[in-house]
Amino acid sequence: MTQLHATVESALDPQTDALAGEWITLSEATERLGIKPGRIKQLLSERKLLAVRRGGKPMVPAAFIKDGQVIKGLSGTLTLLSDAGYDDVETLRWLFTADDTLPGTPVQALSENRGTEVRRRAQALAF
Repeated sequence: MTQLHATVESALDPQTDALAGEWITLSEATERLGIKPGRIKQLLSERKLLAVRRGGKPMVPAAFIKDGQVIKGLSGTLTLLSDAGYDDVETLRWLFTADDTLPGTPVQALSENRGTEVRRRAQALAF
């Protein structure tokens, strides 16, 4: 099974689904990023973006895309969490759960260019 298939086959629980808020299809993500459809699959397989199945379709949290780009620091954070043993659903849960020490959620911190703080916390999970 390729990484793309592994990524979009993850089962999403209702709690994590609600944490992420707005979801967009891969087609919508492609439009927001201004890229060709094949490129979205490459971003997923390279772990620069994360999608999970919702209602049978692979979808991406809208918060991962800001101003026509994948938020800065997302790719590195996804790699750190994967290295720490987090699956896709656990990764989403971690990214969208409020952390009083940031403050806010890790994905909010990434979108506000506070990625160093987020990556420090993600690195600590591996130890």
